Amino acid sequence: MKFTILIIDDEKNIREGLAADFEMDGYNVKIAANGKEGLELISKGDIDLVITDLRMPGSISGEQVLREVTTKMPGIPVIVLTGHGSIDAAVKAMQDGAYDFLTKPLNLAQLEVIVKRALEGRELSLKHRELLKEVSSQKKTDMIIGKSGAMQKVMSLVKKVADARISVLITGETGVGKEVVANAIHNLSSRSDKAFVPVVCSSLSESLLESELFGHEKGAFTNADSMHKGKFELAHGGTIFLDEIGEINQSVQVKLLRVLQERKFERVGGEEPIEVDVRVLAATNKNLEEEVKAGRFREDLYFRLNGIHIEVPPLRERKDDLPLLLNSFLERYNEENGKHITGFDNQARNALYKYNWPGNIRELQHCVESSVVMAGGNEITLDDLPPSVSKASSTENILIPLGIPLDEAEKIIIQENLAANKGNKSKTADVLGIGRKTLHRKLQEYGMDDGEGE
Repeated sequence: MKFTILIIDDEKNIREGLAADFEMDGYNVKIAANGKEGLELISKGDIDLVITDLRMPGSISGEQVLREVTTKMPGIPVIVLTGHGSIDAAVKAMQDGAYDFLTKPLNLAQLEVIVKRALEGRELSLKHRELLKEVSSQKKTDMIIGKSGAMQKVMSLVKKVADARISVLITGETGVGKEVVANAIHNLSSRSDKAFVPVVCSSLSESLLESELFGHEKGAFTNADSMHKGKFELAHGGTIFLDEIGEINQSVQVKLLRVLQERKFERVGGEEPIEVDVRVLAATNKNLEEEVKAGRFREDLYFRLNGIHIEVPPLRERKDDLPLLLNSFLERYNEENGKHITGFDNQARNALYKYNWPGNIRELQHCVESSVVMAGGNEITLDDLPPSVSKASSTENILIPLGIPLDEAEKIIIQENLAANKGNKSKTADVLGIGRKTLHRKLQEYGMDDGEGE
């Protein structure tokens, strides 16, 4: 990716000298002699990074340029240049959203490192946007987020069974997204213009569940003041999703079996059969075969429900889907909370990959939501994550996500080993099998150098 840098400075020698240097490094460069010219170039688009002097003659200062960019184009990093007498103003600029600042006379090598680091972040931000577009452009019927082999198998089954009438049993641990799979089956089917009616079977008592599923007649029981249509009637022509099906009792199982076999039932307290055309999808985190052996679940009902079996894998077995899932949830909770967080820093991302996610997608979703609320900057840090997740970063293993650039992987390895060795650079260099000078050079290159100490 070839980036475009905008240099705004009223000193001709500085702006033209910087332009020549960055052009030699392979960047596209645009220059402006004042804030007004700079904002005009920014408004035309195609700017990836801004380097601006803080103090310039004219009506538009560097501070105003910074405010305009951070407010209207928050993804574009701004590096501020200032004289020695304006350090307080530079610090204020950092508080206002500047990526970094340098004092004049400039250290060109240092500026080059800052620019490289900022544009690496910019590239990740642009890739993040592309992923968000990919997620948001998915068809309404393609609700399952994931490109891992395990989820591709699930999606392949979903597409195959979507338009059939056969019942589908969706199994998997709590929080893996069984209802999402059920929704996808319905939305891909010819019934998609009809109702999708979910029922959580474990949330209702035996008597209430029967009434909820099949309805009741007026006077069928105390407080039955009027006739009530059940979920099966409401789902006529569409799909009913019976979640936690393993929790229903034997009497409801008998009535449910009849619906599956004969497509008819009676309301509670009624005698007239009601015929329905309903696709039945069911889900459970229990092993129904074991429930059948234990006598808690009817074998004939199990075979009726298990026309097609779809097993949804736990998140720990599909961690290569984390980038898509994280981006999807980040987009949602940025919008809900009015924030513009671009992603996760290296330590936070490492912890997310190391964590085992016992609560699966649901836990991940809550993690991202709380982290967005807690985050104080443009990135989510390790401290913003829930304690249960952040503790995962203290394990002895370093997990490198699939598809990460080589230099980014190297940065994570150095960062984690340096942290494990409590900042001791000599020890870290020995562990990594490199010279100390090489380590210092890489730390400076990645913007992690804090001096020449041990």
